[in-house]
Amino acid sequence: MGKGLPVAQELDAMDCRGRAMEVMRIEAEAIAKTAERLTESFDRTVALLLQHPGKVIVCGVGKSGFAAQKIAATLTSTGMQAVFLHPTEALHGDLGIYTPGDPTLLISRSGATEELLSLVPLLRRFDSPLIAIVGNVSSPLAFRCDHVLEAYVSVEADPLALVPTTSIITALAMGDALAAALMSKRAFRREDFARFHPGGQLGRNLSLRVDDVMYPLHQIAIAQLSTHIREVIIAMTERPLGACCVMDEEQNLLGIITDGDIRRLIRRTENLAGITAADVLCATPRTVDPAATLGQAVAIMEAGVRQVMVLPVVQAEKKLLGLIRLHDAYRGPRPAES
Repeated sequence: MGKGLPVAQELDAMDCRGRAMEVMRIEAEAIAKTAERLTESFDRTVALLLQHPGKVIVCGVGKSGFAAQKIAATLTSTGMQAVFLHPTEALHGDLGIYTPGDPTLLISRSGATEELLSLVPLLRRFDSPLIAIVGNVSSPLAFRCDHVLEAYVSVEADPLALVPTTSIITALAMGDALAAALMSKRAFRREDFARFHPGGQLGRNLSLRVDDVMYPLHQIAIAQLSTHIREVIIAMTERPLGACCVMDEEQNLLGIITDGDIRRLIRRTENLAGITAADVLCATPRTVDPAATLGQAVAIMEAGVRQVMVLPVVQAEKKLLGLIRLHDAYRGPRPAES
């Protein structure tokens, strides 16, 4: 712990959780009340941003500056050109980012932030429509802006009611509301989101397909209904993907045997003589189409009470093409075979 501040010698867990719950309650109520106070100014702001062909500039200082960065990032990721501009840097050359007519979103709880007020007359020279997200609609900043979005909070959620907590969460919620409204008006699709998010698990889930990461038929353990369980275990050992797919001579999927099925079989049966794949398989496994996205495949694996770790990949509901594991969905595409 840092020096110089008194620290309670004993922390009561319930007191900590009680404080945490109170913080979340205060913040949730503030957002709900802000939603009830939305006016036509919100509609006009959405229309302005929707019609503008260029970018929107988002400004704030301190914690509001961090909120401004997040709002700019959210707008950008959902198809709206947006950049964060620090008011101090704006006064030292960064105003060059403006194209005449670019709207500016100014964030301030008090509505009296000196750096933002100093910026207003300069932005007018760029014909920038000014939008304020403020906690005080009677503030100097609110009076100087074209559109005002009220984000009033009665109290901050910290024990001293001083730290920007509720006010920042509420400003962020207003930014999210703007982004969501713009997405709806522009019919922003999952495919568009995937195009802007090619990296990370979110991007992989949306942009990669099952056939990008699946193991093809020649790389997985396969068996016939009559295959002895010993041969099934050997096949699963040689191709350790967690399952063996059972198919007929026309390559139609008949069922699947997983590592768990083998363990349960050995636990309940001492003599494996005469046991075949037909005696062990699950005849109604979950399956996935090769054209499905990774996100859809993961949803199938995680659906219901019991999660599964592997899915047979089938075409036209029967034709077995391969296997995908949950691990492969999170790992991304496998290197191409040499």
